[in-house]
Amino acid sequence: MQTRREFLAQSAALGAGTFLFPALSRSSASQPNVSFPDNPRDSIAVASYPFRNFISPGDYAAAALKSTPKIEITEFAAHIGERFHINKIEPWSAHFRSLEPKYLADFGSAIERANASVVNIAVDGEHSFYAMDPAERERAVAVNKQWVDAAATLGSPSIRTHIASADNKPPDLARSADTLKRIAEYAATRSVVVHLENDDGVTEDPFFIAKVIDKVNSPWLRGLPDFGNSLMHLPPEGAYSGLEEMFSRAYGVSHVKGSESTEKGAVVSVDLAYAFGILKRSGYRGYLSMEYDDVGDPYRGTEQLIEKTLQYLA
Repeated sequence: MQTRREFLAQSAALGAGTFLFPALSRSSASQPNVSFPDNPRDSIAVASYPFRNFISPGDYAAAALKSTPKIEITEFAAHIGERFHINKIEPWSAHFRSLEPKYLADFGSAIERANASVVNIAVDGEHSFYAMDPAERERAVAVNKQWVDAAATLGSPSIRTHIASADNKPPDLARSADTLKRIAEYAATRSVVVHLENDDGVTEDPFFIAKVIDKVNSPWLRGLPDFGNSLMHLPPEGAYSGLEEMFSRAYGVSHVKGSESTEKGAVVSVDLAYAFGILKRSGYRGYLSMEYDDVGDPYRGTEQLIEKTLQYLA
């Protein structure tokens, strides 16, 4: 099965320290103003990424599942509602067939019929924020603006963007921050928060993300803490320290997962009690997106994540 980043190039055409302000401040129009639910179950969303074998377009599906009947991302909210009794989703950009107005309008209508909402769009892209070539950085800005507009159209309060590599070179703080500042400034005009996730072990190391967010210093650029990703690249003490850094800069969405499998088949488990302890100590109030990312049935895995999330939030 392809990884999220290996699929990146194939899906690109679809997109053609201490924080310096209070994480929960909503008193000013210059700050994000999302009213997060108090009921733990209402704070839960389901990501579409774990169901990539069952959603079209499915060119990235495992070979054994190529013939599996698939749904469209426009049907995902209703499907999740029926299966899990959850009315919030986090669609992955690769599942969108278009960003054309009619497609987005139809998608929005489907979400409304399902009495659901989008809490975040997980956006992947191939254009680098820190490329030496200014034209490449301009392309990154343009693509992210398109996804910000899509989020605004669908009523999503945020997107998650990806720090793509530039010719396999280590990320550059100054250029990354400069590019992301421009994206965040545009996102602010649409009342959409831009999130950075601790995902890729090189370009999205949690400590590097913290530096980028602090340098940009905008309430519209925040961290998206993923419970498990950093355990794939760092020893546990480093990964959980990185998770603390992410939660201290978080706002609207976090990815909950209990384990991940490495490319060599090794299973890396998340200490959920410890991770939720970090979440609670940070005062985080945003959404919790279930992102089962291991071998096995994503439906059963997601059910278990929902159960455990409610248990730890009780």
